[in-house]
Amino acid sequence: MARMIVEVMLKPEIHDPEGEAIASASRRLGFGQVVSVRQGKRFDVELAGPADEAAVTAITQLARELLSNPVIEEFTLHAG
Repeated sequence: MARMIVEVMLKPEIHDPEGEAIASASRRLGFGQVVSVRQGKRFDVELAGPADEAAVTAITQLARELLSNPVIEEFTLHAG
């Protein structure tokens, strides 16, 4: 059994109000070194078989079609 991690983030040009709110709250709480925050999503996907090329292709398609909105988000995959 293998695991893949899909991390989804807003594209850099997309406004991130939740990240801005977190950054602002961080500074109010005394974490003055925090300049900015971008929030995202992480999915741990367990596979029935190995994380071979076919599995990576399938999980890429899953991330593109279900786990992310390709208009405003981008994603990365890596082994877990």
